Amino acid sequence: MIELTDIQKQIQQTFREFSDRHVKPLAAKIDEEKKFPMELFRLVGELGFFGMRYPYDAGGTGSDVVSYCLATMELARGSMSLAAACTMQSLMATYFLYRFGNEDIKENYFAHALEGNKIGAICMTEPNSGSDLMSIKTIARVTDEGFILNGQKTWITSAPVADFFTVLARTDNHEQLSIFFVPSNLKGVLVGKSIEKMGVRGSVTSEVGFIDVVLPKDYLLGEIGAGTKCLREILAEIRIMTAALAVGVATAAYEEALEYAKTRVQFGKPIGKFQAVAMKFADMSVQLETAKHYVLYAAKLSDKNLPRQKEAMIAKLYASEAANNICDEASRVLASYGYAVEYNIERYLRDARFTLIGGGTSEILKINIAKELGL
Repeated sequence: MIELTDIQKQIQQTFREFSDRHVKPLAAKIDEEKKFPMELFRLVGELGFFGMRYPYDAGGTGSDVVSYCLATMELARGSMSLAAACTMQSLMATYFLYRFGNEDIKENYFAHALEGNKIGAICMTEPNSGSDLMSIKTIARVTDEGFILNGQKTWITSAPVADFFTVLARTDNHEQLSIFFVPSNLKGVLVGKSIEKMGVRGSVTSEVGFIDVVLPKDYLLGEIGAGTKCLREILAEIRIMTAALAVGVATAAYEEALEYAKTRVQFGKPIGKFQAVAMKFADMSVQLETAKHYVLYAAKLSDKNLPRQKEAMIAKLYASEAANNICDEASRVLASYGYAVEYNIERYLRDARFTLIGGGTSEILKINIAKELGL
């Protein structure tokens, strides 16, 4: 069991109170309207969430991964739509700007992104390239002045509201991928209509096209061909973060179903007093606590800079599958009310599906865990 420090407990409490006061009351509206929660997003920026994974001298708060996961869990407990957009901003969308961006990029984009005043997105997935990143077709042709970018990306979180993208692409005659900084207002950057999704509907998602987009040399983030290697630097943390999202939505479903079971009376007593229902909560509690502790364990390994690739995959695999099971069981506790839109449970059930995809599907993770075991 991970023993939390006083600072970690304080961060957890701060974000829990924020979610209860500001997020949960608007969560259903965010889902129904399918709009990016801009006001809440900026409030999260004021709390310092977007800078938690960056040092003080870069404008961040220098927090550890455990604290970041605790904050993520609380945001997801309030609204998975908000949490998904915020975690995209705080890690994948900004990390490569922090590592490789020039002073202009850091001053005019990265610094504002940490405040929540500019929004970023990472462009990896393509129509025919999902788990197999090495099949990416987007290409940045090398010129004397820099690069010309052409290609199409899909399933890009926050794309409709993004001010900038970090794009994985090939370069001429190079097998490995490179990473490029692409402001969304450049000529040839085309953001398609939002993709309608089952859940996480306030985290807007769309296709993005690049048609002869001219990029200067210093918009290459890192070295040519180093993109895949650089992505691996944060892959474990992406998976740990996705697992934290899963714990958050599972917690929301569990807490609401538990309260319902204590107050819903049938046959003269609360339904939670019936053994069949009580056993459901025992199972849910075991899965939730196991997921939470393993996520924090993987986060602790990350804080200590210890090997954690396998542990991150286990955390993401277990937490996402547990979250979907917990949300399903919670909806069964509410029976017909768990199917009604006026109750939050059906939204949790839809939102939890998101965690099965982000950070690698369960099937891909199982294959990779087996490889870690030497199989």
